[in-house]
Amino acid sequence: MPPIPRPLALLAELTYRCPLKCPYCSNPLELARYRHELDTATWQRVLAEAAALGVIQVHFSGGEPLVRRDLAELVQHARQLDLYSNLSTGATLADPATLERLKEAGLDALQISLLDARPDGNDWLTGAASFDKKRVAVENAKHLGFPVTLNVVLHRHNLDRIEEIIDLACRWDVDRLELAHVQYTGWAFRNRAALLPTREQVERAAEAVVQARRRLSERPAILHVLPDYFQQYPKACLHGWGRVFLTVAPDGAVLPCQTAREIPGLVFPNVREASLESIWFDAPVFQRFRGTDWMPEPCRSCERREIDFGGCRCQAFLLTGDPAATDPVCHLSPLHPVVERALVEPPREAAALQFRVITHSS
Repeated sequence: MPPIPRPLALLAELTYRCPLKCPYCSNPLELARYRHELDTATWQRVLAEAAALGVIQVHFSGGEPLVRRDLAELVQHARQLDLYSNLSTGATLADPATLERLKEAGLDALQISLLDARPDGNDWLTGAASFDKKRVAVENAKHLGFPVTLNVVLHRHNLDRIEEIIDLACRWDVDRLELAHVQYTGWAFRNRAALLPTREQVERAAEAVVQARRRLSERPAILHVLPDYFQQYPKACLHGWGRVFLTVAPDGAVLPCQTAREIPGLVFPNVREASLESIWFDAPVFQRFRGTDWMPEPCRSCERREIDFGGCRCQAFLLTGDPAATDPVCHLSPLHPVVERALVEPPREAAALQFRVITHSS
């Protein structure tokens, strides 16, 4: 067996609390089970252990990480450890004073989510008047010199406005536009029939991105993450289970990916009880789908086995009930008809969307 690689990136999910209720949120469905968040000192230890393990980048996320009053303190600690730090935020709490504190603490970059190019669509999907706050946050972040990524999750309800989204990103003068189709786990899986676009929508959107890249200069850089369900092969989920990324959840659980709690029966070690190094190298949950030895056929003998590593384990479980199955997105999977059937399900009305339960800051 080849040596276990060291992780390069840490997703620090500081909290699941959030003032927004996006219907595709990747946070767990039963949020009340994870109320006991790590304190500041424990997070500082986790950051130090991550740096010692080989991590070079920390992505502060949530929920909404700006509800944590110690965020600037944690960013400063990451800077002292020479970790590149990025913040993912819904931006409704990103007032000028907060952004300035984060800049002074050493935050390197900012990723701001937007749900639609139109204020009414954005505010409907977030369940709050948030469009103008996001626009102002982008302006303030740029004024402070932050590199800004605008992240837009794509689905049935906003995909036809992809040209408007690209034009808005140009007007807001962001550095990078990340167009990422919904990954159908968590709340998104519950809302799958209402969120899945048509194949025609996906094809038109892909062509719009190609044309925009030809028309625009290098700014903004456009990253387009195509939807799994419409692809011939699955993506390499996080470059393979337990190979490059690790997630520390608000309650201290350490996960090979942020949605791994979708899979029942897995036991996740906790930073309150073990070091990141021992967890990364020794915890059974990190060994479970690491590498290729666990793979069934047709993955085991496939020439792509070290390209996509069998695809997404959470997606495999949600679609088949077996987390060790070949990701059904793959056209070679014997269970691929599950995906084909999902693509022809009659869409539910928009009103049938189930929105994320809001957990308020306290």
